[in-house]
Amino acid sequence: MVTYAYLRVSTNQQDVDNQRHGILEYANKNSLGHLEFISDSVSGQKRWRDRELGQLLVQTATAGDLIVFAEISRMARSTLQVLEILECCMERELTVHIAKQQMVLDDNLPSRIIATVLGLAAEIERELISMRTKEALAKRKASGKPLGRPKGRQSAKLKLDPRKEEIKLYLDKGISKRSIAKLVDCAPSTLYYWLERNQLSKSKSHH
Repeated sequence: MVTYAYLRVSTNQQDVDNQRHGILEYANKNSLGHLEFISDSVSGQKRWRDRELGQLLVQTATAGDLIVFAEISRMARSTLQVLEILECCMERELTVHIAKQQMVLDDNLPSRIIATVLGLAAEIERELISMRTKEALAKRKASGKPLGRPKGRQSAKLKLDPRKEEIKLYLDKGISKRSIAKLVDCAPSTLYYWLERNQLSKSKSHH
């Protein structure tokens, strides 16, 4: 039986040290013996199966081995992926320890209940994401806005046209364009384009 300790490595060294410390403290307290540390670099693009974690769970570890995680949030980026990882561990008869939450997931009844609850949470998360996306699209459609990402030129025109007189007043007062962008709550680039479009870019704003 081998006990693997999983570290999710990021650019924040303190975070990595905290994970290691939490795992070692938990392992000592629960007499888990020697730990084989596995470091995995964070990548939002790769799913867990394509990372070191996937290699560990699918190929390296064998039935009866232990995997220790610092905390649930270090396993993966979403509830769905956490569930997939736990499901894979149960299928391969690997015992999962989660140090911060003091959880042990093996083949006993409480573990199966926790896995079921996590599964339900994943299902809810998926439904909510789907619902929010549909609602947002329906809202845009109802308000006559084009679906998809609005073009920069259209949004600049829509956003700043009603404030034309206000912007001209700021320019006449000699307020800098960067300050005006803050006053009308838009990106400087949006304001620059709008000024050019309205032939106001040569206004004397340097006084």
